[in-house]
Amino acid sequence: MTAAEQQDEQRRPLATPDELAVYLRVSKATIYQWSSRGGPFPLFRVGRHLRARWSDVEASLASQESGTSAA
Repeated sequence: MTAAEQQDEQRRPLATPDELAVYLRVSKATIYQWSSRGGPFPLFRVGRHLRARWSDVEASLASQESGTSAA
């Protein structure tokens, strides 16, 4: 990844629980369970708000895809 791409990624908005639930087609409760139990990607708090980096979500999905295709 180039320096410009890294800067763009750092400026990219963080994912909210609502956005994650819609994107992954799971319930919002599932997102909160992943937060408390540990899920497929890191979730963190910004103040009192739960957020995730889109790059972490996409990397998690890519690793799951490569894991299932090898089986």
